[in-house]
Amino acid sequence: QVQLVESGGGLVQAGGSLRLSCAASGRTFSMYAMGWFRQAPGKEREFVGAISGSGGSTFYGDSVKGRFTISRDNAKKTMYLQMNSLKPEDAAVYQCAADRKPWDLTVAADEYDYWGQGTQVTVSS
Repeated sequence: QVQLVESGGGLVQAGGSLRLSCAASGRTFSMYAMGWFRQAPGKEREFVGAISGSGGSTFYGDSVKGRFTISRDNAKKTMYLQMNSLKPEDAAVYQCAADRKPWDLTVAADEYDYWGQGTQVTVSS
């Protein structure tokens, strides 16, 4: 069982940066691939990116590629999402998720086993 708690959301101006964190409980954090998803009002959930259990591999959605960076610190059982050059269309609730297959950088939300509650990101133009 893994419990996930996101933090770091808030209000930022377009062009600015934010760093989100996802803190996990449990003793085997490195055994999970981790992902970030987001959902804006009236829109479908969107894959942001994922990172392997070791942190050696990452994969990003096209809309954030080159602007967002995912990293993890397995000793701290925490994953991060560094968001740069934010745009108004990046505004959403951001959720982290854990996949029991540590190699699996999947974009499919139903492949993830555990989810956090989400943190709100608002980008003003």
